Amino acid sequence: MRTRCGWCEVNDRMRAYHDQEWGVPVHDDGKHFEFMVLDAFQAGLSWAIILDKREAFRRALAGFDPARLARFTPARLERLRSDASIVRNRLKLAAAVTNARAFLELQAAEGSFDRFVWSFVGGRPKQNAWRSLADIPPTSRESDALSAALRARGFKFVGSTICYAYMQAAGLVNDHLAGCFRHRPVGRLR
Repeated sequence: MRTRCGWCEVNDRMRAYHDQEWGVPVHDDGKHFEFMVLDAFQAGLSWAIILDKREAFRRALAGFDPARLARFTPARLERLRSDASIVRNRLKLAAAVTNARAFLELQAAEGSFDRFVWSFVGGRPKQNAWRSLADIPPTSRESDALSAALRARGFKFVGSTICYAYMQAAGLVNDHLAGCFRHRPVGRLR
């Protein structure tokens, strides 16, 4: 039997996400944006809820395409508030559109979001070796800096805790527990 990080032992979907995606270094701007949007929606909720709604979010939010999402009107956002298949929080929905616009501006200014975000960890995933879930911090110096930089560029719902969760998901930080079967393989990825 494989030893996994305990947080994923909720259901098969969470285990699959843990085993195949979480912590794998992302270098695709579209995937970065998807993780940022989903982590913002997760604030105050469990990741299991967001993961269960991921396909519904993909449908409702234009496939996480920032160029399409940036064109959403207030009327379209209001219609989304009646879609029970997603999290219907008015502020989070508005933030998704705001962040799509800010994301596109950042891409234009920096050349790519990928290059920008990886600069916060020196271009390589930060390798941790936590022994228990209780050891994993909710934020880091790097997530503090990323949060401040994103807020300065107009992003919303990008506090340090959300940024740290995003950094874990996108593989900027390897927070698989030292005893997890994914810790070493993910640690070898760049």
